[in-house]
Amino acid sequence: MHSHDVYQSAEVEGTVIGSFFLEPDLAYETILTIEHFTLSANRIIFGAIKKLSELNTPVDVQTVTHQLVKDDQIENVGGVRYLAEVAGSVPTTANFPYYQAILIEHYKQRLMTRAASDYLSNPTEEAAEKLYSTFIEAQEIGRKNEQSKTDVLYEIHEEMYEDAGELTGISSGLHELDNMTGGWQGGDLIIIAGRPSMGKTAYALGLAKACCENGGVADIFSLEMPQKQLIKRFLSSIGNINGLKWRNTFKLFTDKDKQRAKHAMDAYNKWDIYIHDDSRQTVADIRAVVRKTKREHPDQKHIVVIDYLQLITQIGKFERNDLAVGHITKELKQMARQFDVPVLLLSQLSRAVEQRQDKRPMMSDLRDSGSIEQDADIVSFLYRDDYYDKESSAKNIVEVILAKQRNGPIGTVELAFIKEYSQFTNIERRYGDEPA
Repeated sequence: MHSHDVYQSAEVEGTVIGSFFLEPDLAYETILTIEHFTLSANRIIFGAIKKLSELNTPVDVQTVTHQLVKDDQIENVGGVRYLAEVAGSVPTTANFPYYQAILIEHYKQRLMTRAASDYLSNPTEEAAEKLYSTFIEAQEIGRKNEQSKTDVLYEIHEEMYEDAGELTGISSGLHELDNMTGGWQGGDLIIIAGRPSMGKTAYALGLAKACCENGGVADIFSLEMPQKQLIKRFLSSIGNINGLKWRNTFKLFTDKDKQRAKHAMDAYNKWDIYIHDDSRQTVADIRAVVRKTKREHPDQKHIVVIDYLQLITQIGKFERNDLAVGHITKELKQMARQFDVPVLLLSQLSRAVEQRQDKRPMMSDLRDSGSIEQDADIVSFLYRDDYYDKESSAKNIVEVILAKQRNGPIGTVELAFIKEYSQFTNIERRYGDEPA
């Protein structure tokens, strides 16, 4: 920072701290934290003021002095004289929000400058990712939702008289699931977890397909399965083609299959669906791709599917695996918000499930990565009883267990799973009361 900025910063800091003495209530309301101050005396005084406000003690020169003496810090701020000087320096607190905003702006500049110089002195991929995520985080700092109370109440009032239909988000193509979720919402991180062979990939592809059939766009990050194999799954699902026949289409396809495949290829070709099948992809790679799709399809509904979390390439060193996974889910949630897209993140579950009598997954099976639960807006599990119990009466039925939903109910939706076609469909009700 230039010397003029340093001077201005010092002056603004003094004004902000003086404002707390003039109007102690500001100490409860401010969004500033210690790191927004640069001068050590101001940091110490601000720390004391925050302590007092947390203890509900009124802020004045005496209480602050007392707190600083108690913390053995009074000498470090230049004694009572500096305090009295700062306290008497502010004629009015009318411009407090403006000064607060200046300090936050300067803090952002310092963050960015530090991250940029770190990158320049050590231009690694890790430092570049750090620079980028610092930039994204800096955008969020101090940003308050500017919508006034009246605006929000007006919106709520309008909703009472406007039929927006049942769906506010992107349809899954499965009405019972849509009833539970209201569709996939932009900005949400949606976890789809299950043990191997539960149908996670087929389910996620079905959700992407539903979005594209309605004119939307899908980015699918397939870290395990190559593009050709995924497309064959899509074609099976569109054309009702037995997936096992793709092994040798020349020998196994009937004329009917060839006809269906051609029709399925035509349909698939029209969709805006992008498969990214590089097995080494970092969150930064994923973010760059989503940004490009967003730019090229600005007005379409957009869904992002990542198959699957544990295969995302980690950048940086973490002491424990759960911290590394936590870093990734936090970044993906940020990405969902930044681009206003739903992010469907597939995840493996720990083997603990297999040891239990009832093998339905539970939240604790995600424990390996505690932050998944925290960062996700929806946590869902896939479960097939007939996989474990060959005698099960629930033949070809997959339970989608919604274990957490930030803005909706939790519960279970049953879907029919036609494995040979990689298809998930609604279970038709037996009472003829199928919703239209």
